Amino acid sequence: MNPKLPELRKKAMALPLLPGVYIMHAQNNEIIYIGKAKALKNRVSQYFGSQNNHAEKVRRMVDNVDWFEYIITDSEFEALILECSLIKQHTPKYNILLKDDKGYSYIRVGAGDWGKLSYVLQKQDDGATYIGPYKSSFYVKTAVEEANKIFMLPTCNRKFPQDFRKARPCLNYHIKQCMAPCTGRVKVEEYRESVQQALDFLKGGSSNSVKQLTAQMEQAAENLEFERAARIRDKIAAVKKMSDKQKVVANKVLDEDVIASFSDGSKTCFQVFRFEGGRLFDRESFIVDSGDSDTEEFILRYYTLRPDVPKNVAVGTEWDGMDEVARWLSEKRGSKVNLTVPQRGEQAQLVSMCRSNAAEALAQQKGATVREYGVLEELKEVLGLESLPGYIESYDISNLNGTENVAGMIVYHNGRPLKSAYRKFKIKGFEGQDDYASMAEVLTRRFEEYHKAENDEGFGRLPDLILLDGGAGQVHAVREVMRKLDIDVPLFGLVKDDRHRTRAVTGDGGEIAISSRRQLFAFLSKMQDEVHRFAIGYHHARRSKNTFRSSLTSIEGIGEVRAKALLKYFRTVENISKADLEELESAPKMTKDSALAVYRYFHADDGDRG
Repeated sequence: MNPKLPELRKKAMALPLLPGVYIMHAQNNEIIYIGKAKALKNRVSQYFGSQNNHAEKVRRMVDNVDWFEYIITDSEFEALILECSLIKQHTPKYNILLKDDKGYSYIRVGAGDWGKLSYVLQKQDDGATYIGPYKSSFYVKTAVEEANKIFMLPTCNRKFPQDFRKARPCLNYHIKQCMAPCTGRVKVEEYRESVQQALDFLKGGSSNSVKQLTAQMEQAAENLEFERAARIRDKIAAVKKMSDKQKVVANKVLDEDVIASFSDGSKTCFQVFRFEGGRLFDRESFIVDSGDSDTEEFILRYYTLRPDVPKNVAVGTEWDGMDEVARWLSEKRGSKVNLTVPQRGEQAQLVSMCRSNAAEALAQQKGATVREYGVLEELKEVLGLESLPGYIESYDISNLNGTENVAGMIVYHNGRPLKSAYRKFKIKGFEGQDDYASMAEVLTRRFEEYHKAENDEGFGRLPDLILLDGGAGQVHAVREVMRKLDIDVPLFGLVKDDRHRTRAVTGDGGEIAISSRRQLFAFLSKMQDEVHRFAIGYHHARRSKNTFRSSLTSIEGIGEVRAKALLKYFRTVENISKADLEELESAPKMTKDSALAVYRYFHADDGDRG
């Protein structure tokens, strides 16, 4: 924690209740954060009060503040303008900073008779033909992919005519998305015609392309080239089908940007959908290293980079000061901009779709799926967690009438089992059956390892959530352990019904029913079944091993130590039974007499050989 907090708070409490901009400096005088405020005293003093309610990014920033300065303005709107200007000038590390890497995109037509269509970000001096530049890489990428599918052009890495007949056609040929020139059966004239038709489609759009193709089809029919006419007819149908999908995404959306975000507590993805004439013409995705999804700050940074501002901007969340941001956007555009938070209808559906895509982008970056992120978000909502529980530890106890008391720990990372992090525990602190004491011992050992760890791997990492197989008793026992060891992690128990099925989640505030939430119910049930399987599997393994060991201790001269050494050396009782006398004598802890006793035990019907 920053040792200067009391001094900084005292200074903040002396600030005026006026609008302005505050500038946070690190010890080396580097500007690390710039913000605006309606009332400087109220806003700045919040940073230096209790740190418990701050997001992780804010806590890190506050820890690095050495001093701050401020500039008073006449209005909150002037503060917003000044904030934007100063951030653009100084680029502080704790503000949302977006890189404008849009650039331009090109459609590339490979050189030669068998050139392929592709999209690229830079022109090369390679003999190919480049069409463009286009501002929207999303448009170019989507359009080229569509053209290749409609006109059945190859997108593989094979080179023609060098690779004719060298391999079988790929899947695209069989699903009618490639004419397969690799077979050597496609005429160069036919291929070149398809490339030209694809270029006409890209340059003129679907309506012009349909007109040109229709004329070509009619001409082919007049010339009695019925096969060619049929191929063109199929292309017309494909163009119409594709254009029907694209025609109007939203009838009431003419000129609008839709902005939404998704956060997992450590990172946030902002997604922007850009519409013109009812069609999605561009989309952008930005992932920032902060769990605080500050839509206002993102909008200010985003439109600082973009010269064009649409007439309408729809966002997923509301915040104080939206009027000032709308006024800033209006001045930048030169006419009024409507900044809204749609609550129902088509606009709300677009915001929801945008947010789903933000979740998908963030999930893909972390190797998960949007479905897995969706159930984690639902778990976060049900349990009232501050952030998405990306790393979950679950525990279960297993024993038989108090014997072979063991525990299992499983880990779910981003909604999936992380088996490399599973751990087994043998209860050492007492004999007999006591699930509460067992759970307390296991979690004590786990958190003691955390305090000893030198890095954040394995037990050196705290989970985002702990789930215990059991009810309020187990939760209370572990809560005491966490309090003593100064561990602050959300803790809940998974309660089962009489048929041993997951029924509810329990915490300090009582039980939370989950049966009505289908996805969450299935997720928690699967996790509880998995930790039970893991714990009972370890229990059975120990019982089996000790059963074998007890059969060995019934042999004269073989005690617990020798039985354990034999099992460790030979791995199984079956291997011991098959060992000859010489092998038994060479095993650790064994003497000639003890080896002979073991041999005779397993070869009683064979007669003595020693």
